[in-house]
Amino acid sequence: MAITAAQVKELREMTGAGMMDAKKALTETDGDMDAAVDWLRTKGLAKAAKKSGRTAAEGLVAVAVSGGKGVAIEVNSETDFVGKNAEFQAMVKGFADAALNVADVDALKTAEIGGKTVEAILTDKIATIGENMTLRRMETIEGETVVSYIHNAAADGMGKIGVLVAMTGGDEAFGRQVAMHVAAANPAALNSDDLDPAVIEKERQIQIDIARESGKPEAVIEKMIEGRMKKFLAEVTLVGQAFVVNPDLTVEAAAKEVGATITGFIRMEVGEGIEKVEEDFAAEVAKVVQG
Repeated sequence: MAITAAQVKELREMTGAGMMDAKKALTETDGDMDAAVDWLRTKGLAKAAKKSGRTAAEGLVAVAVSGGKGVAIEVNSETDFVGKNAEFQAMVKGFADAALNVADVDALKTAEIGGKTVEAILTDKIATIGENMTLRRMETIEGETVVSYIHNAAADGMGKIGVLVAMTGGDEAFGRQVAMHVAAANPAALNSDDLDPAVIEKERQIQIDIARESGKPEAVIEKMIEGRMKKFLAEVTLVGQAFVVNPDLTVEAAAKEVGATITGFIRMEVGEGIEKVEEDFAAEVAKVVQG
């Protein structure tokens, strides 16, 4: 029988399944809505959908480098335990490798691995592992040399913090030191030119207000602000920060000593920016009792 768009829409709203999965379920069951729901459940697709409302703020960041290109991706799960799961890790590695051949996270979701899209693979894994998961983001960097570093590695190329550093000159050993510095110091930008002007202006206004509280003359205040802004920019930009390997040098000065110029970096940390919903144990039990 012919399956209508309205039927597909209704089934999707009932189960949260994808459009093509809903249509296939209805086709397989001759349009029987209840049977279609059961069909989706047996395939694990409805089960996956029911978990989609849960907050996924754990998981892994993975990096991959090929030639002068590097990518970092984040795949989230509900619990830290899943990040130690070999199946989950293998999936994340596959996604990172596939990311080297696409432009952005939307293209990655539709990329195919072994004849299945990344999105479909993720849906299947939600069903088999039993937790909500999301392919949250992807970033790309290119340069003459791209070096990667993983902090708190769970497996090769993946962990809690992933860093990529692009540079010209120097060598891989120095690049790795810079990547480790980025993981530890978490700079906001490469240099002052790359820093968000709104961030600079906000800090300047704060320093103006602080300086005026001192009651000193405007000429003195201007010099105070100039010095404090210089210090601020040194603290938040990679090239201006004191190098963790040798704090007597800035990162820029250390790079110059080895004939390198840092052209960019990516630092990606699992769960950053995700608002986690905290519930006490009593509330959790009450929710279970209420169904």
